[in-house]
Amino acid sequence: MADRVRAHVFVTGKVQGVYYRANTRDTAREHGVDGWVRNLDDGRVEAVFEGPADDVEALVEWCHEGSPRARVDDVDVEYQDDEGIDGFEIQY
Repeated sequence: MADRVRAHVFVTGKVQGVYYRANTRDTAREHGVDGWVRNLDDGRVEAVFEGPADDVEALVEWCHEGSPRARVDDVDVEYQDDEGIDGFEIQY
């Protein structure tokens, strides 16, 4: 689908143990965005969002705030070619 974009995101701050992944999944599903989210061993959260550009951008913007208990220090985003992910899941 040519109108779909992909954002690969790394979020730094207090983003583990504060329901960041679950809130990301719920927000992505509300926006109809596909992809996944997971914790990294270095304390960051990594996510991939695929979908219509406006919805993906809304998720990237949401990452700057995150879940209510999170404290986001930085969000790094790299835009890539869509890979056709279907659905959104938390990876463990």
